[in-house]
Amino acid sequence: MVAYIRRMAVQQKHWLDEETFRDGIALCQMIPGATSMQTAAYVGLRTRGVVGAGASFVGFGLPAFLLMMMLSALYANTHTLPAVVSAFNGLQAIIVAIIANATVSFGRTSLKNWKQFIIAGAATAMFGLGVNPILVILFAALLGLVLIESKQLALRPTTDSRVSHSSKPLLLLLTLTTIAFLLLFLLQRTLFDLAALMFRVDLFAFGGGFASVPFMFHEIVQVRGWMDGPTFLNGIVLGQITPGPIVITATFVGYLLHGLPGGLIATISVFSPSFMILVGSVPYFDKLRSSSYFNKAIGSILCSFVGLLLTVTFRFAWNVHWDFLHILLACAAFVALFLKVDILWVVVIGTLISVIAFR
Repeated sequence: MVAYIRRMAVQQKHWLDEETFRDGIALCQMIPGATSMQTAAYVGLRTRGVVGAGASFVGFGLPAFLLMMMLSALYANTHTLPAVVSAFNGLQAIIVAIIANATVSFGRTSLKNWKQFIIAGAATAMFGLGVNPILVILFAALLGLVLIESKQLALRPTTDSRVSHSSKPLLLLLTLTTIAFLLLFLLQRTLFDLAALMFRVDLFAFGGGFASVPFMFHEIVQVRGWMDGPTFLNGIVLGQITPGPIVITATFVGYLLHGLPGGLIATISVFSPSFMILVGSVPYFDKLRSSSYFNKAIGSILCSFVGLLLTVTFRFAWNVHWDFLHILLACAAFVALFLKVDILWVVVIGTLISVIAFR
C-alpha cells in the first residue's frame, strides 16, 4: 500500500518530491500506528495541512471500515453455519502462519547485532511471563538507552510551508478527544472502556499494524475475557481480507461486543492517537531524527516487538486444535508468505481448502 501511495503522490500527482516522501516513510515507521494509514495522512498533511491529513486518513481507512462492518455483521449471523465453521477452522492455522512470518520478517529487519537480540530475548521472556506489554516496551526503551550505541542521523531539512509549526491543531484534536471520552464516561461506561482500551493499543503500537494485534489479544482475550481466542483469530482473518491495515480488527471486536456503536467507536479510538502524534511530530521531525536518545529508544522498542510477535505466535497457536491437516495448511501458508505470495491469495485459497478439508 505504501508503494502505491508513493506512485500516486510522487509520480502521478506530483504532490510531493521523492525526498520528502522518504522522510515521511521514515517518520511513519518510527511513530506508533499502521504505517500505511500514517503515510496517507502524511501526504495529506504535506499537501493541504491538517485538514488534508484528516481527509486522507479518513479516505484511506473508510473502505476497510465499511467492509469490516459488513463482514462482522455477516459473521455474527452466520458463524455457526457448517461451511463458515469449516472455513474459519482452517484459517486460524493460516493466521498463526501469518503472525509467524511477520515475526521472521520483523526480526530480519530489526535485529542486527547481539545487543538487539538481548533486548528481543528479554522482551520475549517478559511477555511469556505475562508482564503488561506497556511495561515491557518501556523496559526495552530503557535497556536500549544503556546498551545501544548513539547514532546521529543527518537528514535534509523539510521546510514545507503547508505544515504549520503551530500547536493549535493538535490542541484542538486533544480537546475534542477529551470531550468525547468524558461524554462516553458519563453516558455509556462500557463504550468508554472499549474506547480507552483501543486508544491505548494504538498509542503503544510502534512497528506498524501487526504490533497492535498482540496488544488487543492480550487485553481483550487474556486480561478482560471479552471474547475467546478462536473468535479473536477469526476477526484477524476478516481483517486480512479487507483493503486496509490489520488493525481494522478493532472494528470486528467493537461490533461483536456492542454492535454498530461499538464498531464505530473502536475504529475511531484505535486510529486517533497515531493520527494526533503524526500531526504533532511532523513539524519537529528533523529534531527528533537527530536525537540519539530518541533513535535508541525507538530502535529498542522495535526489537521488543520481535519478542511480542514471537510470544503471540505461540499464544495464537495454543488456540488452534492441531492435527495433520492444520499443520500442513500452516506450513504451506508460511512458505507461501516467505516466498512473497500476496497475503490475499493465501487467505482466499486457504478458505477454499478449509471449506473442503474440514467439512
